[in-house]
Formats: sequence, C-alpha cells, structure tokens
Amino acid sequence: MIRVSHLSKRYGDHTAVSDISFHIEKGVIYGFLGPNGAGKSTTMNILTGCLSATAGEVMILGHNIEEEPMKAKRHIGYLPEIPPVYMDMTPREYLLFVLEAKNVPKKDRGRQLESAMEKTGVTPMQHRLIRNLSKGYRQRVGIAQALLGDPEIIILDEPTVGLDPKQIIEIRELIRELGKSHTVILSSHILSEVQSVCEKVLIISGGRLLAVDTAENLARLLSGHEKMHLTVAGDAAKALLLLETLPNCRIAGTATLENGETEITLRPLSDCDIRKSVFDLFAANGLSLLEMHTEKASLEDVFLTLTANPDEKEAQTE
Repeated sequence: MIRVSHLSKRYGDHTAVSDISFHIEKGVIYGFLGPNGAGKSTTMNILTGCLSATAGEVMILGHNIEEEPMKAKRHIGYLPEIPPVYMDMTPREYLLFVLEAKNVPKKDRGRQLESAMEKTGVTPMQHRLIRNLSKGYRQRVGIAQALLGDPEIIILDEPTVGLDPKQIIEIRELIRELGKSHTVILSSHILSEVQSVCEKVLIISGGRLLAVDTAENLARLLSGHEKMHLTVAGDAAKALLLLETLPNCRIAGTATLENGETEITLRPLSDCDIRKSVFDLFAANGLSLLEMHTEKASLEDVFLTLTANPDEKEAQTE
C-alpha cells in the first residue's frame, strides 16, 4: 500500500531522516518506534504530504505523494500529535466542516459522520463544545476526522501522548478495532504501546531505519539474549560449580533470597534448549531445584540493543 524508497530529509547540515526504505502491507497495524528526536514525526509528515522530502520517493497505492498529492492523500487519514480541532465547535460541527473540506460528496456525508462518531465513541459528546471535552475525547475527535473520506490508511502520530492510563487503554483498544478494517501506522516512543497494539514494528534512531519486522522475529535476532532463572535450595556453591561445566551456557548472576534460597541466572550461548541438561545435572548430584523459567528477549531488549549500536545493519527479515 505504501512504498518508501531511499527517503531523506535534511535541514541545512542536520539530517532528520537518512536514506530509509520500507513498505507497508494492507491490513496490518504498524508501530513506528523510536526515541524522541529519532525522525518519526518527520517521516510521518512526509508520508502524509505535509512535508517535502529532500530525496527519495513515497508511493501511496501507486501514486507519488509529491507528483500526485491529491490522488495519494485520498487514501490517507492523518492524526498529527496535536489534534487539529477547533475548540469553539462541537464534535459534530467540526466533523461536518472536515467532510466539506475533504470534498466528500453530500450524499455520503451523513453516513460517514455517523460511522466515524460511532467507531470512535464520540456520539454521546457530539453536541458539547470541544473545549469542554477531556483530552481523551479530543483525541477521539481527532481520530474521527482521520476516518472521514473512507481512507484505507490511517496514520497516527503519538496518539496517546498526554492521556491518563484509562484514556490510553481506551485509545489503544480503538486502534485495534480500526486495524480490523484499515491499515494503521502509529508512531510512539512507548515500547509497551507498540508491543500491545502493533503487528509489525519499524525501529528508527538518529534518522536511520534499523529494523522492520514482527516483534517476535526481532526478538529472535537476539539469540543468546534469553535468560534462564533457577531457584536453588541447599548448597549454592556446589550448584554454581556444576553449572560452570555446562558447555552451552554461562552464569550471568546470582542473588540470595530472603528465605535463604539462591536465584541463579544463566544465559544460553546458542539456540539449544538447556533445561533438560540443567535438570539432569541437579538430579544426578542430589541438588534441589525449586524453580526454573526462561525469560525471552523482549521488544525492549531489541530496541535497546539496536539503538545502542547505531552501525547495526537493517534487521528486516521479511
């Protein structure tokens, strides 16, 4: 649906986006993840035609955003980080204004208005002034305007910034619902948000795209970053000596618990499953293994590893 090729944006000597390329598939929720100042909003503004690129190309369903902006923009609904709402209008008045601004045929306006308000939960507040709405409801109104015109692609820039925990949960659930009928791209610097909502992740840092894939596939890139936690009763020193004999892991840490038990953390050195080896080792030597569980590499681990190594090659595995 969207194909980005060698996109760059420079402001004098500063490069905000540096030679990034990726494509967006139909019917998928994408998370554009990066620290503040990584180039997320710049890329979003270029994708939506709000900003011109210095170099590169953006194609929206076959239309070049620079050469055919009107045709390309018909397929996009956009919510900037600050919702573009008018405080002295009601949601209904504002959305009718947006329908006219988008030149939606009059015969379709009623249907689209009611549908957008229903999908976003704005209907009960449609006659209140926007200035009197909570920030969560203002965000809903902003998302509703993005739905007008029946676009196939919804682009949301930091959609939960400044919301309280309850509002964040509600907006995330709304985004999941939108993903059932639209292609959605959302930018965020919140790892948990991207992991809970998005099916695929784009990681950007310093204007460079570092990875594009599912969170699960990205975690597999960190082979050897998994941790195994053991809880041991009895002779911890003996347990440590025995574990040092295992060839496919190393001891990453130990901790004495309040009840006198010991927690030992192992790091596997390959993809092999060492659980049976650990269990057999303890059983053969009469040691008590009370608990054993594996902690897989998380999206946070991937993000921290990639952004800490700016020369890391693109990790796309599609």
